[in-house]
Amino acid sequence: MPFHINSIAGIGCGFLPFLIVFLRKLGRRPSPSGPRVVAIGGGHGLYTLLRGLKKYTPNITAVITVADDGGSSGRIRRDFNTLPPGDFRNCLVALADDEDLMAKLFQYRFGRGAGLDGHTLGNLFITALTELTGSFEKALSRSAQVLAIHGRILPSTTERITLCAEIHCPETLEVVLVEGESAIPRKMGKIERVFIKPEGARAYPETLKAILGADIITLGPGSLFTSIMPNLLVEEIAWAIRASKAMKIYICNIATQKGETDGFTLEDHVKALEKIAGKGLFDIIIANNNLDFEVPGGEPVRPTMTELSYRVVVADLVDRENPWRHDPVRLAEVIMTIYHQGGLK
Repeated sequence: MPFHINSIAGIGCGFLPFLIVFLRKLGRRPSPSGPRVVAIGGGHGLYTLLRGLKKYTPNITAVITVADDGGSSGRIRRDFNTLPPGDFRNCLVALADDEDLMAKLFQYRFGRGAGLDGHTLGNLFITALTELTGSFEKALSRSAQVLAIHGRILPSTTERITLCAEIHCPETLEVVLVEGESAIPRKMGKIERVFIKPEGARAYPETLKAILGADIITLGPGSLFTSIMPNLLVEEIAWAIRASKAMKIYICNIATQKGETDGFTLEDHVKALEKIAGKGLFDIIIANNNLDFEVPGGEPVRPTMTELSYRVVVADLVDRENPWRHDPVRLAEVIMTIYHQGGLK
């Protein structure tokens, strides 16, 4: 077996090797009637997860934060008064039926040219479609048709929100207010609290409908404070997750992130989520137990929990080429194993 799966809580795993082999065979081609999965997050973590999930089900809804304000997305957000397209573009590519030519075109980044330098073709494509259709949501739908994706991509809200953080600065011992998703990790302090402006942003209705009708809901992987939490700070999103009868899974990051989760263990990640959304938002935690790798600017997240109020499933989830990231196939296998085992009860 290429990886081992068990539970910190002592869950037995005698049947798991057989089930994982079966799921690998199933994973070669998505079933038209696979489970309805809602994956919530943003950034590269969500991109990785979606690449694995599409092997098992076409019924995927990716719910993405709209707080991104850096790079090409930030420039488009400011210049066109629209939602930032970058994370949406990445997830469209992740769910594309063919990740070859069209996906490469969407990810192509201009390295020169007045006004083009730094932009990706996909970001410009989505922005142009937004202008043509008059709606960011319609632009996403048309882009999904072009790439023939498995599933759909939805925003957590269509309101233009700004992510803010109160950060304790070690050099001054003061708590300062930082505005803007891209500015938060650059401050290099301890994040005490995050919130959004304006408060009371309304969730996108289709997103709430997808959450309430899901079989599986995943939170993460991804930047804890700047990719996952902005979705939960849209209060109706957190409400819908709690109200849903889906199996709810938090996927902890492989490694700590400089400027956000320095020195964090698994338990620190969970406590940070509980601080902004309360307990009971998810039932199961997936964590990596292969700590034999080095991370530029960080360290492996240790899968330690002193309070076993959650079912914690651990496995070797490391991508061998990029060890600070998840292997998409292994991660999807674990999620589907948990689902088909009824939560490993």
